Amino acid sequence: MDNQAQGNLLPFNKSSSRQSHLLEFCGTRNLFRKRYQIAKAIGKGGFGITFLARDVSLPGGPVCVIKQLCPKINDEAALARAQKRFEREARILGALGGHAQIPTLLDYFEQDGEFFLVQEYVHGHTLSKLVKHKGPWSETSVRSFLMEVLPILQYIHESQVIHRDIKPPNIMRCRETGRLVLLDFGAVKECITMEARDTSHVSTTHFVGTMGFAPPEQLALRATYATDIYAVGVTCLFLLTGKSPAKMGVDPRTGELRWRELVSVSAPFERLLERMVSVSLRDRYQNADQVLKMMDVEEVRDELELCMHNQGPDPDALSNGSYVAPNARMAASIRNWRERRKPVKLRTDWNLGSRSNGPELMYSR
Repeated sequence: MDNQAQGNLLPFNKSSSRQSHLLEFCGTRNLFRKRYQIAKAIGKGGFGITFLARDVSLPGGPVCVIKQLCPKINDEAALARAQKRFEREARILGALGGHAQIPTLLDYFEQDGEFFLVQEYVHGHTLSKLVKHKGPWSETSVRSFLMEVLPILQYIHESQVIHRDIKPPNIMRCRETGRLVLLDFGAVKECITMEARDTSHVSTTHFVGTMGFAPPEQLALRATYATDIYAVGVTCLFLLTGKSPAKMGVDPRTGELRWRELVSVSAPFERLLERMVSVSLRDRYQNADQVLKMMDVEEVRDELELCMHNQGPDPDALSNGSYVAPNARMAASIRNWRERRKPVKLRTDWNLGSRSNGPELMYSR
C-alpha cells in the first residue's frame, strides 16, 4: 500500500516534536469525530500527518485519507485568518475534486486549532515507486504520461490554481482503474503556513514545494502556471533516468540541470523537454496547452524534414491516385507551394532567331 506522500514543506519549530492526538486512535475502535475509525498513519512530514481511515457513518465504511494540515496556532487573530483561508481553499479543492484524476474532497474542518482535510483514498502506486520497482521508462511511455498529466494541468490552471508541488511521489497510478491521479495540492498548505508564520517565528521564507522540482521563480515566491510545467518536465527526466534532480547535477554557468547525457530520446522530444525545464521563465512553455500543441508538431517534424531533403514522390503517382505516404505527399505540396511563391523576375533577352527584330520579354522564377 503506497503512502500518499506529504510535500517537502518547511516545518514549524514549535510543532516539530508534537505528536498528533489522532495517533491515539490508530488501531482502536474509538472514533474520531464520532465518524472516522483511524487505521494507521501512512505519511508524516514537518507540516503534519496523513492517516488512513474508514468513514463508518457511510454504508460499507469506505476507506478515506485524513490529512492533518497544521499544528496549533495560539494567536486568535491568526487562527481566524487561517480558518477563513482554509475554508476558501478547501472550497477550491472541493470544486477541483469533480475531476476524475483529482482525489475528491469529502470533508474539511478545524478542531482545537488544527486543520483537517478528508479525501478519497486512491489505491495504487506513485510514480516514484513504479520507477523504483520496474526501472526507468521509455520515451514512448513518458510521452503517454505527458498526454495524461497535461490535461489535468489544463483543468486546474483554468480554475486559477497552481499545484506548486508536482513530483513523482505526488502522482499515482490507480490500481483499479489505471487512471493517473494528481495528489497533494499545495495551495491550502501555503496559505496556512503563511498564517502560522506570524506566531511560530519560523524562517522568513514560506516556500512550498520540493527542491529540484521547483524553478527559480517559485523559490522567489512568484509561482506561475509555467512553474507546474517545469515540475512536470523534471518529473519526465526522473521517469527517463530513475535519478532525482539532485543526482543529475547543475551547470554552474546556467543553472540548468545536466540531463542530456543521461537520456537517449529523439531530437523532437529532447527539444520539448529542453523548453519544459528551462530555468528561464521567458524561454519555458507557459502552459499545458502549448506543450500539447508542440507535441503534435514535433511528432512529425523530423520525419517531414527528412522528406523535404530527399527527392519527392513521382508526379505521376500524385496525379494517378497511386499510394504516396502522407508525409511525402505533404512535403510535395510544400515544395509546390514554395515554387509558386518564388518572386517573378522580368528579364530582357535578345532572341536573334525570332521573327521579331526587337527584344523578347521573358518571365523566369
